[in-house]
This record gives sequence, structure tokens and C-alpha cells, in this order.
Amino acid sequence: MKSKELSVDLRDRIISRQKFGEGYRKISAALMVPMSTVASIIRKWKKFKTTRTFPRAGGRRRKENGPTDSVDRRATLTEITTRYNRGMQQSICEAITRTNLRRMGYNSRRPHRVPLISTTNRKKRLQFARAHQNWTVEDWKNVAWSDESRFLLRHSNGRVRIWRKQNANMEPSCLVTTGQAGGGGLMVWGMFSWHTLGPLVPIGYHLNATGYLSIVSDHVHPFMITMYPSSDGYFQQDNAPCHKARIISNWFLEHDNEFTVLKWPPQSSDLNPIEHLWDVVERELRALDVHPTNLHQLQDAILSIWANISKECFQHLVESMPRRIKAVLKAKGGQTPY
Repeated sequence: MKSKELSVDLRDRIISRQKFGEGYRKISAALMVPMSTVASIIRKWKKFKTTRTFPRAGGRRRKENGPTDSVDRRATLTEITTRYNRGMQQSICEAITRTNLRRMGYNSRRPHRVPLISTTNRKKRLQFARAHQNWTVEDWKNVAWSDESRFLLRHSNGRVRIWRKQNANMEPSCLVTTGQAGGGGLMVWGMFSWHTLGPLVPIGYHLNATGYLSIVSDHVHPFMITMYPSSDGYFQQDNAPCHKARIISNWFLEHDNEFTVLKWPPQSSDLNPIEHLWDVVERELRALDVHPTNLHQLQDAILSIWANISKECFQHLVESMPRRIKAVLKAKGGQTPY
């Protein structure tokens, strides 16, 4: 007759006593559990950091059917299965491991790419979030956001896969030529606030301090004094080298009675809502029925898409700022989902 399975509470008590240095024999006597069971539970904890019962995979009943609570996210299916099978009297196959992982809600996915934030910059991000944690949406309405972005004429999806028969690898429908990617691109500078979309300026391939000075004087200045005539506006820019050049700093000092340059923390694209407007432009470009074939057409398409971004879209992004600040505080200056 099969013995009754230990309760979760009892298994956790075994691990708790083991952590306090009690031996198998003492734990067995204190909790009235066979020493072999104590040893098995502790082995399982050391390997998988869990005492929970493994879910059943269906079909023929097995003693245990694979890892549960603790999963090495970078391990392959083979590695997870191999690690589990070590020391087990009855092994499992990869199919059962896969089934159990899916039942637990795990699926194989490409990791989300985020910038590596240095310790120093984490502190600066956290300081910025603390300084602005009491800002309301009304406060953020006084900020004009800016950034540069580059858009490619043609795109390449390196993850594309095809279905083909054996020996059909050179058929035209089975090929992806290197010419499908590249073809040049266009960099643009743009700005917006809660009140309106600002100008979008094509800047070619590279922006230096001299070129940025022209943008600041010809576009930022008139936008700020028009939108914020009471001189209560803030202009946001990131820490790109051309933004921090001496001639730019001097220009801002000469106009500091008209608006304030927001002191922006490094590596904080997740805090800048204009990043989401670039995503909007990118998606709309990819969705065009007729794709641009040269840089002039690309520029016209980008300008048209930008001009037609809805007010609800960019206002919603500004309204998200309190949540973004809270996310940085929660992450202690680290990466956030924005």
C-alpha cells in the first residue's frame, strides 16, 4: 500500500530545520518522518529549491514528473531534464519536462533586450525619480520632450523561417538576399509636449553640436516661448555628446529666463515618452501598402505619419509619467518595463 504524501507544511518544516543545522536523524525523530523521506526532500530542495509536488504529465503514473517552482531560465530543455534525473530512481524524458513547464506557465521566448545600466547611473536615475515623485500630470504637462531616431529604408528580419522540401534550398522562394536589408536610412529629430506635437526635423545621418545648435535656435526656442509664454516650461533632452557641447550649454544659459532645461539622468530612454512615438512611426512605416524605395519617399512618409499621430496618443504618454517614475523607484533605479 502506497504511503500518504507529506503535507506542504511538513516538508517546509523539514527544510527549515535543515537550514538551522539539524541532521537527518534529529529531524526524522522530531517530526516522526522516515529518515529516507527526510533525505529525499532535502535532496530535492538543494537541487530545485522547492518542496512542492511535481505535476503529473498524464498517462502512466510516475513517482515524480519534473521540476516545478524553480526554473533556470537560461537552461535548455535537455539541461533541465538532465539535472532533474540526477539521483532519481525513475527518470523522465524531455517531453514530460516540456509538458510540466507549460502547465506551470513557462514558454520558451526570446529575452527582452534592455540596456545595461551602470551602478552610478542607477543612482542618478533613482535620484531623479525621488526628486519628481510628487510631480502630477499637470506638472508634466509643462515638459517638452525631444529625441533623435533613425529609420531604415529597408528592414531585415533575421528570425525569418521558411518551409521547404529537401534539395529545394536554392529555389527563389526559399532565398533571402542580403540586398533585402540596408539601403540607407534617415535620422530625424523631434519634440512634443502634452499640448501639441512639435516639429520633426530630418537631419541626415549624423548630428553634431553645430547642427544641434541650429535645431535649438530654430525649433526649440520658438516652440518653448509659444507653448510656455510664462517661462514655466521645461525642455527635456538626453545626454548625447552634441547635447552637452559647450556651445549648446552656453546658448541655454543665455535663454534660462525663458525656459528651464530639465536635468535628465543617463540611460533613461524608458522615462522619455517620445520613444513610444518613434515606435508608432516605425509600425506605421512597416504597415504601408507601398513601401518607400528611396530616402526622399522615406522622409515624406515619416513626416506624414508624424503629423497624423493623434492627440490622444501623445497626451496619454505624458499622462503615464507618474507611473514611469514609480516604476524607477520600485526598480531602485534599474530597468523598467516602459
